[in-house]
Parts: sequence; structure tokens; C-alpha cells
Amino acid sequence: MSVILVTGSYDHEIRFWEAWSGICSRTIPRTGETGQINRLAISPDKRLLAAGIHKKVCIYEIANPSAPPQLQFDGHTGNVTAVCFHSEGKWLVTGSEDGTIKIWDLRSAHLQRNYDNEAPVNDVVVHPNQGELLSCDQAGRIKQWDLSENICTHELTPAGDIPMRSISLASDGSCLVAGNNKVRSVFRSPVVIFSSLTQGRCYVWKINDERSDLPRFQAVTKFQAHNKYLTRCLFSPDVKYLATCSADTTVKIWSISLNYEFKLDKVLQGHQRWVWDCAFSADSAYLVTASSDHTARLWEMASGETVRQYNGHHKAAVCCALHDGAG
Repeated sequence: MSVILVTGSYDHEIRFWEAWSGICSRTIPRTGETGQINRLAISPDKRLLAAGIHKKVCIYEIANPSAPPQLQFDGHTGNVTAVCFHSEGKWLVTGSEDGTIKIWDLRSAHLQRNYDNEAPVNDVVVHPNQGELLSCDQAGRIKQWDLSENICTHELTPAGDIPMRSISLASDGSCLVAGNNKVRSVFRSPVVIFSSLTQGRCYVWKINDERSDLPRFQAVTKFQAHNKYLTRCLFSPDVKYLATCSADTTVKIWSISLNYEFKLDKVLQGHQRWVWDCAFSADSAYLVTASSDHTARLWEMASGETVRQYNGHHKAAVCCALHDGAG
């Protein structure tokens, strides 16, 4: 398959789509599967699909998705919130609300590493060097994990204990973006009226070479991305854009300058409810999004228009994965 597009939903279904026709070509059966689909990832060789399904992780053969999972990892005790493949498909990293980050050997099907994060994990990404992980959590921390030393080597808390919801790492490893939701309380006198204003904020760090005299993570900017909850932030493969998804039903596209300035380029409008996840095409020309309105959409980046809508889920579509590059 030249283009693999997959969505997951609270209806417990994983659907494969023909990207250009909008037709659902295959559905992974719900038989025996209990729990919502939280996260999806496609292996670099396009052979495997990893699905975080409630507290477990199922690995499916993409060529035969109707078959039972090829592998199943049951070590987490809370919702699985992150799944990422090693660049050569040797291992899979998962994060969970149980406060752990686990690395699973896909060849032996055994648990290889287990890191105690001490707080629910909201997102994990693999550094391009394949020797480090970066995670964010409910305690507001961003951590770098060194796989050779087997320890957390750096920790950032840019906004105190405000939970960090999502992180994204530039494909060249030069820049890190993390998004959180800052709630601001308002009181009005003499009659006290309480209200909470939520702001989805993004924090940006330049990542320096560890051999230099500069700090590993150098804070460069922060900006308000949305006036409601921020659910996902994601760099485009060419690192020219950042996409942010939100409870405000929109996806915002931010252009990135060479000196790490983020300028709002366009707002993608069309979803009717929360937008939970997004995935770029390999050439950064298209973006797929998944929403609580039960649909996924394919957007053309140049125009900001929807070019295809994927209908079929019966509940919120909360995750998506796209692989249209070389396998």
C-alpha cells in the first residue's frame, strides 16, 4: 500500500481508509477487543500498526488486519497515551496514565525497559538519534530519557505543575515544542463571580548538541495557540509548520522562521467538535485530523481547505496515523 491512513475511535473500531476516495477499505474487528482506541502508530516499513487500546497495546499486520493481533502487550495498568516505533522497527515505546514509559522488543515480544515517571504520562516521542526519548506528563514536566544510560538526564517545568498535554520534536532534532492548558480564574466584585478561562499555550526550546557549552534545552519562545484546551501539537516533516489541535474545533497552522518565530499562517475550520489528533503527509503538503464529531478530514496545507472527509465512526474519532512515504 502506497498510502496508509488509519483512524481510531471511542467506538472501539480501527478503520483503514482510501485516502483519495474517502472509502473505508477495512475495519479491524471489535470482537474480543474492549476499550477505546487511544493512540495509533504505523511502523516505518509500513508492515505493522500499533494501537493503544485502553490498558493494552495490540500490534497488527497491516497486510492482514482482519487477523488477530500479531503481538499484544499487557503490562500497563492505566490508559495507554502514547505509542512510537523505533526507526528500524526493532522496538516500540509506550506511555501511560499509570505513570510508566515502557519499551517493548518487537522481535522477542518482551518488555525491554520500564521507566517510572512518577506521574501520568501524556505523550512520548523518540529522538531522531534513536538513543533518547522525550516525554511530557500530568505534573507539568518534560523529561529526556537516555536509553544508553537508562536514566532521565534532563527535566523541564516551564509552567510549574500545569499539565503538559503534547510534545513534538523537529525531524532534525533541533527544536522541541510542548503544549499545555493554562486555566486563569476570574473574580468579580462586590458579587463574587468565578469563571475559568483556558488558554492552550505552546513552549519552544532549541535543542543544542550535548558536546557544546550551551545548555541542552534553550528556551526561545512561548505563545498562546488557542483560547480553549490544546490537545495536540505537531511539527511538519519539513519543520516549516507547526499544527495545533484544540477543543475550539479548529486546527491552527503556524509558520516557523529560522530564528524560531511562530506566526499564525492559517486556521483550518470545518470540524464541529474537539479536534484530538493530527498527522502530516511525508511531503508536508497535507494534514489529517480526527475529531469528536465522529469524522476525520484531509486538509490541503496550501489552501487550508478540506479535500476529503472520512465518515463511518459512531463515536469520537480521537487518533489517526498516516504513512505515505517510502516503506
